[in-house]
Amino acid sequence: MSDAIIKVEGLGKKYIISHEQTGGYTALRDIISNKAKGLAQRKKIALPAKEEFWALKDVNFEIKQGEAVGIIGRNGAGKSTLLKILSRITEPTTGRIELNGRVASLLEVGTGFHPELTGRENIFLNGAILGMSRSEIRSKYDEIVDFSGVEKFLDTPVKRYSSGMYVRLAFAVAAHLEPEILVVDEVLAVGDAEFQKKCLGKMDEVSHKEGRTVLFVSHNMGMILKLCNQCILLNSGKVEKIGLPSEVIEIYHNSSSVSFVGKENSSKDIFLKKVDTVNDNNDITNTFAHSENIRLRVSIGINQFQSFQNIGVCLLTRSKNKVFTVNKALSSFTTGSDKEIAVDFIIEKNLIAPMDYSFVVALNTMTGTITYEFNTDICPIRVYDDGTDLAWAEGMDYGCLILKDKWELVKTNPGN
Repeated sequence: MSDAIIKVEGLGKKYIISHEQTGGYTALRDIISNKAKGLAQRKKIALPAKEEFWALKDVNFEIKQGEAVGIIGRNGAGKSTLLKILSRITEPTTGRIELNGRVASLLEVGTGFHPELTGRENIFLNGAILGMSRSEIRSKYDEIVDFSGVEKFLDTPVKRYSSGMYVRLAFAVAAHLEPEILVVDEVLAVGDAEFQKKCLGKMDEVSHKEGRTVLFVSHNMGMILKLCNQCILLNSGKVEKIGLPSEVIEIYHNSSSVSFVGKENSSKDIFLKKVDTVNDNNDITNTFAHSENIRLRVSIGINQFQSFQNIGVCLLTRSKNKVFTVNKALSSFTTGSDKEIAVDFIIEKNLIAPMDYSFVVALNTMTGTITYEFNTDICPIRVYDDGTDLAWAEGMDYGCLILKDKWELVKTNPGN
């Protein structure tokens, strides 16, 4: 008999994509446009009215009680779809799942709470959904409130909460109401760095000390390495690898795109459209010689320019240690008339040691009070040794920088 708390067999999820115009009304401009197209192009290529898209296909795995499992993969790999099926938010098209315990999910801002109810009422509602008695919920109530830090707003309807407040309370409820399985998506990125650290500590406690199971989707490989003892790599809806986080992350990095693709449009004042790593020939690449400049090209969309807006870049080692952090005012590059800019942050050649790195790219205010964008562990690069004095030690940890060392003889004593 299997001791798995989660068992997934032959899981698949199919969506139907429609190419037909459905519902609504047709505007006069559309009628005129369609007539013009008909006159200009007598022959038209017909698209199928409907198309099948498999977000997940033939997914199989088992997870034991007490394991903390990271789920990683590129955008569109099927991570969020898998969590929604495991959380019973959506049904699979094929296959079956077996869950031997209560599931508490924190997938995205806006799910899990009733917007018209207060924070206090939602705590009791969520507990009831998990099958807990009122007295059981009361016994955890003070811990939930203390962890969330939103005590002053408990009698306010949660629809008036900021996204940060919402996530704080939602995580506190999900983590403290003792589900056997805790499912957490990248929603924690909404919180500040201190709150994220607090959440990681709680998830570690839930898994390793209390013996409950945690499933965690993140693009932050440092968090996966720190929290998880198993990792699942999804690629185009299929399981590519299951194993130790360090091994799976290595495969992910070797196959991952050199570019970070953000959003083409956003309601934010400023937002990331794309981040590339580029050499001096303007080639997009993730491999650089030690003697080459490394250009991190950041493309930013601008809806509302403010003089206090800032670009922050941090270089990370593969083990997620910070090498350095730099900041630059957005006003250094634009006066606000531009709707999009692209800027290069240049790491000068012969500086960073040959090894693997990735980047943190943030858009915020110079005081750090507002964060528009925060993307960590993106654009992985590899720097190789092309003839340094330390080439013999390639692969050894001798530090992150190779300095142009400078020495001065201060004193000699030639003796008698």
